[in-house]
Amino acid sequence: MGLIECKEICKSFGEKIALDHVSIDIPKGEIYGLLGPNGAGKTTTIRIINRITIPNSGQVLFDGRPITDNDVAKIGYLPEERGLYRKMKVGEQAMYLAQLKGMTARDAGSELKKWFIKFGIQDWWNKKVEELSKGMAQKLQFIITVVHKPSLMILDEPFSGFDPVNAEIIRKEILRLKDEGATIILSTHNMESVEELCDNIALIDKSKVVITGGVDEIRHKYGNNHVELIYSGEPVNSQEGLFSIVSDQDNSGRHTAVLALESGSSSNSILEAIIGQGVMVNSFKELIPRMNDIFIKLVTEGA
Repeated sequence: MGLIECKEICKSFGEKIALDHVSIDIPKGEIYGLLGPNGAGKTTTIRIINRITIPNSGQVLFDGRPITDNDVAKIGYLPEERGLYRKMKVGEQAMYLAQLKGMTARDAGSELKKWFIKFGIQDWWNKKVEELSKGMAQKLQFIITVVHKPSLMILDEPFSGFDPVNAEIIRKEILRLKDEGATIILSTHNMESVEELCDNIALIDKSKVVITGGVDEIRHKYGNNHVELIYSGEPVNSQEGLFSIVSDQDNSGRHTAVLALESGSSSNSILEAIIGQGVMVNSFKELIPRMNDIFIKLVTEGA
């Protein structure tokens, strides 16, 4: 049983269908990728989980029971459109929002100072929010999202606005929070982050769930039975019943080739056949499609 279960969620705004019988199951203690093109229904799903919006039909379960307003206090939500009070001081705002999530002033002050020191932003405490750069404001909002140690964190494009160094800091914190038992929904267009961070994903397109499952499982499912062969010597020839050559780049006698394997052929028999052609094999590995390629394939095919 997942921490969050969406069961047959439907939502319309006037005549526009935002979600059409969307069902997803988000396991406890995992990072779950919520993917889809702009306008697919991701944000509506997130807003329904947060009880900002109520579905027309279907239900959301939190830890096996219908979600309530009290459960929202156990959720940390980082929206894509950041909302900070620009005229307030950074520390004052952080304290205010932490206490809205049920923290005492003492606990909020203690935890916030730990986070500010960890992120190297302790000198910002008395600055106004409007003085912060976009990246600085992002750091502040991330801290506010996680400071009350929510059991569920919903992060919508959490790396937006960060340079590579600060994006890596946030990435490591997300993994650490997961290791400490948090469940994290990651909504992003960055497929590299999905491959690095997510255990499972759901792809939503045109208001419907297109595919769900483990990242590795999905990548293997959409593989095309190609391998990369790096070898030295004369060009390798296709061998009927085993493999055909898709491409072969020769760099002064060192070749990088892509082979299409025939159904039922084994790696051992293919390697034996290649070596039998008198070449030296340096590397032989399966080519697994990237999530970015799978995303484009599924979305464009459904167009």
